[in-house]
Amino acid sequence: MQSLVKIRVAKPEDASQINEVLYQTWLATYPNQEVGITREDIEERFKDRQSEEKLEKRRNEITNDTIATLLVAVKNGKIVGLCRIERLPDKNRLRTIYVLPEYQSKGIGTMMWEEIQKYTDAKKDITVEVATYNKKAIAFYEKLGFQDTGKRFKDERFYMKSKNTIPEIEMILKVSNE
Repeated sequence: MQSLVKIRVAKPEDASQINEVLYQTWLATYPNQEVGITREDIEERFKDRQSEEKLEKRRNEITNDTIATLLVAVKNGKIVGLCRIERLPDKNRLRTIYVLPEYQSKGIGTMMWEEIQKYTDAKKDITVEVATYNKKAIAFYEKLGFQDTGKRFKDERFYMKSKNTIPEIEMILKVSNE
């Protein structure tokens, strides 16, 4: 599987497929009865994902974002995953590693992680924010060496139509001081 997957920097023409990967992975990951996030919340959030306005916004993000790098995983011409890292003044922030459900647990997330590290400031820690109930992602990040910082929060960007939001934890990968 891995040898058939290519990791590369996203291009503006990837916008439609990127929005679709985000939609499919959110649908598979974030609905949660306990916190009140419904499938309808996710569908509402992504209902305009293929509108020209949303695609143009994504293309602009790919082209003009000076602090972040967005990588895509491509298999047979299809984007099956994406990963985004931000280089901030005090740290690196991993914003996303998303892999389509049918391609998960095949090493693609790890491949993207290995590639995205080339775009970080090696002297700074890397943080990631994960849904508290996304046990699979938490285990993945722990395997990579991330540790729970103890910080819990709700990001206003993730308030849903239902007025609920995705509760998150912060994890950190500390730079080794060798």
